[in-house]
Amino acid sequence: MTMSGWTLGVIGGSGLYAIDALEDPQWIEVDTPWGQPSDALLTGHIGDVRLVFLPRHGRGHRIAPSGINFRANIDALKRAGCTDILSVSAIGSLREPLPPGRFVVIDQLIDRTFAREKSFFGTGMVAHVSMADPVCPRMAGFAAEAARRAGAEVSEGGCYLAMEGPQFSSRAESHVYRSWNCDVIGMTAMPEAKLAREAELPYALVGMVTDYDCWREGEAHVEVDQVMAVMAANSAKARRMVRELVALLPAERTPSPIDTVLDQALMTAPDARDPALLAKLDAVAGRALARR
Repeated sequence: MTMSGWTLGVIGGSGLYAIDALEDPQWIEVDTPWGQPSDALLTGHIGDVRLVFLPRHGRGHRIAPSGINFRANIDALKRAGCTDILSVSAIGSLREPLPPGRFVVIDQLIDRTFAREKSFFGTGMVAHVSMADPVCPRMAGFAAEAARRAGAEVSEGGCYLAMEGPQFSSRAESHVYRSWNCDVIGMTAMPEAKLAREAELPYALVGMVTDYDCWREGEAHVEVDQVMAVMAANSAKARRMVRELVALLPAERTPSPIDTVLDQALMTAPDARDPALLAKLDAVAGRALARR
């Protein structure tokens, strides 16, 4: 079979633990210089598009948000040949028009996490990528249409507040985030989106609303059983969304500006670079480092 130029990486969070439409599915182990990813990668294809699925929390949801090795996850997807990433996760709503069950295609992110490694780069190889527009508009557009075709109520655009967790927000925090014009809240989009950009992987994020967080007066506080009940209803639509997205992809993948974002990001002079760090960057930055 001749494959298209697309290899779609799908990161499944709470509510998406598998892709049931994969043909020739196979779990593969991928070692990375950043440690172990959350789980093995499930590879296969739908039609002529190759897919690589990674359960963000591991099978059985065994890894807490702060314990996820985000660098290993993104490195593993890059090593597996991914060209683009669709991230799917459960979120809380900070806005009345975004009720439980709604799918929100995020376009902006605020990072309030503090206990996570957030970059592949550092002393010995410095790089600064732009995060002004943290998601890929092409992939986000495909994802929004795919979610609609899957039967979901979809909102395009929204600001995601990434909190550390694992606890849910206090009411005071929830009101602060609303005052910042945030629309939804979650625990896993950062530093995932930052690392995807450093790895030159166009990234789209679809959040599935499970609750109203705790900002509504008179509203009961968030409980896990409430969240899981809505997730169960969303999960079938999420799996169908992946199938519909694959059907929307053009036969051939044209280049994205994100494919070469490191060309304007590398700062350290070649003779000042740390060989040990360069070796760890072979997958995520090998293309750009070979040019300079």
